[in-house]
Amino acid sequence: MSDIAMPTLDVPTRPRILVIRRDNIGDLVCTLPMITALRRRYPEAHIAALVNSYNRDVLAGHPDLDAVYAYTKAKHREDGESVAGVYWRRIKLTLHLRRERFDYAVLGGAHFLPRALRLARPLGARHIVGFTEPGRRGAGAIDTPVPYGSGAGMHEVEDIFRLLAPFGIEGPPPAARLAPDAVLADAIRTGLPAAAAGRPLVGLHVSARKPSNRWPVERFVELARRLHEAHGAHFLLFWSPGAPDDRFHPGDDDKADHLAAVLGPDLLTPCRTERLAELIAGLSLCDRVICSDGGAMHIAAALERPIVCLFGATDPVRWHPWATDYRLLQTPARDVSDVDVDAVLVAFSELMSR
Repeated sequence: MSDIAMPTLDVPTRPRILVIRRDNIGDLVCTLPMITALRRRYPEAHIAALVNSYNRDVLAGHPDLDAVYAYTKAKHREDGESVAGVYWRRIKLTLHLRRERFDYAVLGGAHFLPRALRLARPLGARHIVGFTEPGRRGAGAIDTPVPYGSGAGMHEVEDIFRLLAPFGIEGPPPAARLAPDAVLADAIRTGLPAAAAGRPLVGLHVSARKPSNRWPVERFVELARRLHEAHGAHFLLFWSPGAPDDRFHPGDDDKADHLAAVLGPDLLTPCRTERLAELIAGLSLCDRVICSDGGAMHIAAALERPIVCLFGATDPVRWHPWATDYRLLQTPARDVSDVDVDAVLVAFSELMSR
């Protein structure tokens, strides 16, 4: 970080703090340690979060938050909803948040974030805390700046934790933790077949946004069969629901159908998760999780699940599972298709031995 002096805030005993994070699932999970640290420092504070509707379930029931607000991005609007309707609801939310009279709006995320700043400015918080970078237009609106410097060699959690310096909070960051919906988890557990009783439950998440993180479905088949033989495991299958050719929300229904047909109900239970809360609940039931880098991996880490994670062209230093036991597999070619089943079996056995 730069040597430029940062202002130290004169924080009241019961501050009203709004954390803004508008990014993807994994990014939001990596913000949870920052929220927890704020709660520990200011136990009597009113702490809220502003996120997008796609990610809101990550924060549902979180013990360190007093309120969660969500706006909808136009690309995430519901069927039949107009773009104008989306922006009208955002205006109403902005007016509501202005009435909340926050003392601090914290722009969660690495680097200078002009879009997050555009969300924050109309809210009328007394202070805006965020990263700044030289030469970036508009950064002057951040009255409590944290010079970004470089996040090289840091995990995302550690990098954004530096935003708490004006509050007098320093690392190391705590763990990220989630609160799964107990009713949803019980419903999934009740639906398990008799063949799963008494067996280790292993979560398999077969979807990945980046092509380099997509492990071939045939290897998932081989892996499941060999893990069942070696450890007697039963598998909970997770994937991104939808057809692969869906223009807005491509999914992996074809992969899930193939795995279910080939492995059968004695080995595998498909868990179709139309809502993020269902994915969180399902992963909370697993004894171990095998997945590629992505949002599901960070959710599993926040649920304290041991993970075998497959990394393609992603920086493992910045994005490895935070504060849980894991084995990370990445080849020099940085493509998960080069990871063989034997390597995953060895990594899984190491987790089992712990």
